[in-house]
Amino acid sequence: MFVVKYSGPFGFIKPWTAVRDNETFSQQFLTPSILEGIEKKLFPELLEKDTEGKFVHQGVQRIIRYRLNYCGLDSQQERTWSKGGFSFTKEKGIYKSNQGIINRGVMINPNLYLAFEAKEDAERAFSQTICLCRNEDILHPVEFLEMSAEKFESIPGFELVEADDNNGFKVGYNRFKEAEEMYGELKVFGNPIRERYE
Repeated sequence: MFVVKYSGPFGFIKPWTAVRDNETFSQQFLTPSILEGIEKKLFPELLEKDTEGKFVHQGVQRIIRYRLNYCGLDSQQERTWSKGGFSFTKEKGIYKSNQGIINRGVMINPNLYLAFEAKEDAERAFSQTICLCRNEDILHPVEFLEMSAEKFESIPGFELVEADDNNGFKVGYNRFKEAEEMYGELKVFGNPIRERYE
């Protein structure tokens, strides 16, 4: 298999349950829809719409495996406001707004390994940046590797394997498949929390 290693200074994967939580920690795995979204960014020809303009669910076609590890979590504050946008009121001479502060635990120095069967797909992926979830969390390709499936198993990290509701836990709703529930089984390989930047 052909593997592209991506790395960046930080990354955040928003859990599907964190709508307006006061404190949210980054997920340590990619859901099937996040992985499909990354694949569609790398290979835009896979992005199809139906006659109503909705995205067509095709599943992940070119990324065959992935692995995610990081150095730690850092709590950062972020200013936010409600869905309607910024607004304010004045009560008894005091201005009040609908802004709030949330704390986010983001991954420090995440490494994401994407594995492909075709060398051409890996080469295309190696020429592009990706985001885990937020577009400010850019990961750059830093290494192009060719390895066996056994060697890939030795890379420490987290990997979510798709499962049904009997064998996995709920990981959200698939935005490419009419908000269908997604389930997965979390696999942990070695120690996914690295002690140093590499």
